[in-house]
Amino acid sequence: MLGDLLNIILFRNRRAKRAGQKFFTCLESELAEEFLKLLLKVMGLIFLLNKDYRRNIKNFHGRYLFQSRDKQITVAAIFKKNRLKVSEKIIDNTHVTVTFKDSKALMNYLLSPKPDILGSILRQEVTIDGNLNYLYKFAYMAKHLQLMVADMV
Repeated sequence: MLGDLLNIILFRNRRAKRAGQKFFTCLESELAEEFLKLLLKVMGLIFLLNKDYRRNIKNFHGRYLFQSRDKQITVAAIFKKNRLKVSEKIIDNTHVTVTFKDSKALMNYLLSPKPDILGSILRQEVTIDGNLNYLYKFAYMAKHLQLMVADMV
């Protein structure tokens, strides 16, 4: 009885629940960031191995920054000299910066069978700063990669 009264007075249950929610949000954002980095690294590997896929970046220079509004997710992709470099740092002079509302919005976009960037913008799940053509090129390359992997399986 006294323990229940102290829990109510000190809000221990509420604080424990809030701490659990913060921990889950942190795990969720880390998972989304790792998934995005894995996608980009696989893309970079396929560029090295597949001549037809490499044509997508021949003479292409692009600087992409993917991040969440709270900056817990930060992944940069730099296409230069027919290569792809992936980094977890914020980069300057990006051609396009894609800011996702949260990790859930990022995962929804990445795992969507038909990514709809315009729909995501209208639902305010993502904001774009920069040249949309670069984002469309990236979406094309990601979808092309997805179809290549599906054909292999």
